[in-house]
Amino acid sequence: MSKVSVFGLGYVGLANALLLGQHEDVMAYDIVSEKINMLKSGKSPLEDVEIIDFLENKKATVAYTTDFEQAVHHGDYLFIATPTDYDEKVNKFNTKTIETVIRQALAIKPDATFIIKSTIPVGYIERIKKEFDTDNIVFSPEFLREGKALYDNLYPSRIVVGEVSERGQEIADLLEKGAHKNDIPVLLTNGTEAEAIKLFSNTYLALRVSYFNELDTYAELKGLNAKQIIEGVGLDPRIGTHYNNPSFGYGGYCLPKDTKQLKANYTDVPENIISAIVDANTTRKDFIANQIIDRRPKVVGIYRLTMKANSDNFRYSSIQGVMKRIKAKGIEVVIYEPSLKETEFFHSKVIKDFEVFKQISDVIVTNRVEDALEDVKAKLYTRDLFGRD
Repeated sequence: MSKVSVFGLGYVGLANALLLGQHEDVMAYDIVSEKINMLKSGKSPLEDVEIIDFLENKKATVAYTTDFEQAVHHGDYLFIATPTDYDEKVNKFNTKTIETVIRQALAIKPDATFIIKSTIPVGYIERIKKEFDTDNIVFSPEFLREGKALYDNLYPSRIVVGEVSERGQEIADLLEKGAHKNDIPVLLTNGTEAEAIKLFSNTYLALRVSYFNELDTYAELKGLNAKQIIEGVGLDPRIGTHYNNPSFGYGGYCLPKDTKQLKANYTDVPENIISAIVDANTTRKDFIANQIIDRRPKVVGIYRLTMKANSDNFRYSSIQGVMKRIKAKGIEVVIYEPSLKETEFFHSKVIKDFEVFKQISDVIVTNRVEDALEDVKAKLYTRDLFGRD
């Protein structure tokens, strides 16, 4: 058994801790004591079916701690999965949390191997190795969905490790050993190429979302049946029927920040498409908001801030951008979001009683339709054509 420590227990960190905890000696660290206490008692702080199942049925053995020094001493492999939000002022990811872990851990255990799972800019690994004067930093990108994080680690599309070496293969073996899927493509690359794989993958997904959203915008304005068009386009096997359900725009924690970071990386490189992907998301939210405003509602009800079913995360969800545009026109916005404990969200009232919410809303806006809205179909505004994703 390898000794592994994981730092940061969001979707990425916790999914990796549980994946590795099936076969390795794992200790997981987070600064939030409430989260650690929940995990120690077998409860998940995240809405993720597989994570909940693993914790309840003890399918992995992981020790949880808020003691940083203890976690560093424990692991030979130190996985870093701390948040790297995009800083609009400087046009790049804020990687301070990663550097804090590395700096403090090197002072305790200078021979540790760091595996970064957080998303980082292209060229970051080479810079950080020089800054800390160590070659023991490796990037291994994550390709997971919020709400399906552990599932996507158990059944990965591929495993990428940014080091072409025996150590790189050892890291890949750790991740592959915990997976429940056979014949997983494993790719060892240079560190900078691994960084690029992550950003280009997510930007392509954002491109696909934007493409079908713009198709849907065209169909709605021209009075056409968008669903029929999308089904016909998708039957081309080169295009396919996946990732094609229109929405209010791409959102969540990854796609908005990853597309902006890739655009920033193109500062001295000719491009048209990357900027268009970022701009298209703004245009889509403008269009959606205008369609709702044109109905002249007095009260607009927002049904769920989350992007999709089986998720409790609404960081950077596209519906928030739509809300801001509606409120800017002086229209009252109320919210129904069961995961919110607060009575207000960005100065909009949170309605706890679902029946009251439905009654007072002139238009109910939802990114994805659920059965609970069946009796208020006449009030709904959505672009969910396929009832999924």
